[in-house]
Amino acid sequence: MKYKSLRGRAGLIAAAVVFILSGCQSGGSIQGQEGVDLLSQIQQRGVLRIGTEGTYSPNSYHDESGELVGFDVEVARGVAEQLGVKAEFVEAEWDSLFASMDAGRIDTVINEVEYSEERAEKYDFSDPYTYVHGALLVAADHPEIAGFDDLKGRRSAQNMTSSWGRMAESYGAEVVSVDTLTQCVELLTSGRADATLNAETAFYDYLKQHPEAPVTIVAMTDSTTSSLIPVKKNNPELVEAINNALQAMRDSGELARLSEKYFGSDITNAD
Repeated sequence: MKYKSLRGRAGLIAAAVVFILSGCQSGGSIQGQEGVDLLSQIQQRGVLRIGTEGTYSPNSYHDESGELVGFDVEVARGVAEQLGVKAEFVEAEWDSLFASMDAGRIDTVINEVEYSEERAEKYDFSDPYTYVHGALLVAADHPEIAGFDDLKGRRSAQNMTSSWGRMAESYGAEVVSVDTLTQCVELLTSGRADATLNAETAFYDYLKQHPEAPVTIVAMTDSTTSSLIPVKKNNPELVEAINNALQAMRDSGELARLSEKYFGSDITNAD
């Protein structure tokens, strides 16, 4: 009886192996997702999983009622709607958002993501949907920093993996790690950092919310940076669908309306 039982189990195992191999040969997988483009997976799921900070006003933050709101949050919802699916937000600190996308826990990050050559090695990007100047913020009693060139040898409070941190380093600054803009300002006012770089819109929003803050913008970049939507490489169908969604929102005036709502001006055009 024991011998027959072992033979029976061997037969079941062999059948399972044949089933798995036949699935692999037909381009499928145990989960049925390998070989299926990401856009199809999203549409089959009915949900676009979006990584965002939830602490970066006015792009992604919680209002007084605790609801997740912001310019990028509403752009993400609009993109999902154009794709015919629901938007599902996964909140995390900035430094972990791309790792979540790499691991397949989210489909994209919509949180003022900018292009970099390093990111382009792993991700493809949508067309731009904002055009924003970079700005340099210092404590009001720090007059010796008047421009970007004055950052050499100074401490700049930045997210370690952000493009603003890399810009600060390019000017010779030592980067002090933070997670939020509020922490940046705290370091400036306590003297533990000398400056911080970020999008002009983020600083304008902070100063609007905290007009008493003893900080000031001392310089702006001549050029602009743009927000884009990244996806894992080799998903051209999803990139095209996102571009079509953004264009539909641009054509309808929705992008401009959201920009006026959250920034007080239209930053969605290159002009």
